Amino acid sequence: MAGCVGPGDTAPPSAPTPSPVAVVQPTRTPPKPAPAPSPTGPTTFVYSGELTQGGWLRGQAPAGTVTARLGDEILELDPAGRFFAAFDRDAGPAAMLTATLSDGRTVRSPLTVSPRDWDIEHVNVARTQGRTTAEFWKIREPELAQIAAARAEDHDIGGWRQDFIWPVKGRISGRFGSQRIYRGGEAGSYHSGLDIATGESGTPYVAPADGVVVLAAQTPFSLEGNLLIIDHGDGLNSAFLHSSKLAVKVGDVVRQGQYLGNIGMTGRATGPHLHWSLKWRDARLDPLLFVARGD
Repeated sequence: MAGCVGPGDTAPPSAPTPSPVAVVQPTRTPPKPAPAPSPTGPTTFVYSGELTQGGWLRGQAPAGTVTARLGDEILELDPAGRFFAAFDRDAGPAAMLTATLSDGRTVRSPLTVSPRDWDIEHVNVARTQGRTTAEFWKIREPELAQIAAARAEDHDIGGWRQDFIWPVKGRISGRFGSQRIYRGGEAGSYHSGLDIATGESGTPYVAPADGVVVLAAQTPFSLEGNLLIIDHGDGLNSAFLHSSKLAVKVGDVVRQGQYLGNIGMTGRATGPHLHWSLKWRDARLDPLLFVARGD
């Protein structure tokens, strides 16, 4: 019968079985990490300023700096590696800037700090001690605590980068660093700021640089009177003493040249004047070294 295969017939050859095909997945090669960019910037410290007792400097740390110090003081660096530092009235003749880099290297830059010829007055009288009664210290200690807390604040503000201007123009009636030596060689406290007298109470004064108000004493302090303290950032702050009026309050952001208050003689003062002092951390600075003396 057609289509049938009987005994003895030859069957048609079957189709060959295909060989199995191996499937190989492609291997993904992880991309090589891009090399870290080389730090850009100076290879050593770059700075300018007044390298003298009561003076200051602004600078830039070497590229790749992780930490920087002036002596034992750790410096705050902005994103560009810039910093502010200063020298106390009694700073020694030498200081060292030190940077530790990300590759472990250390960069050092020695500084020479020039001495100042302070206005020292020798008087042939015994030193009289100030009031130290329990009543006085009950008032004074909280005031000192407020001042210390205010000066410890450090806001993200760039006044420290600016060229300072005079808060007010007038006769300089008291210079920073002046001091009396009493009979027996006992030294009195040196003058911690710059006194500017305009001849009358009520003269307005302005901010020498941008800042944040961290203390504004509307109730007069025992010595400073109506005291105003402004944080300029990076550890630098200004204090203004003896005001007859304050026009700003704690937390206000003030800009260079902005009206702050009026000169007076509140607190312990013998006449109307503005006492302007500057501090960087614990170092007391000479405001005269921050402003243009030819103005």
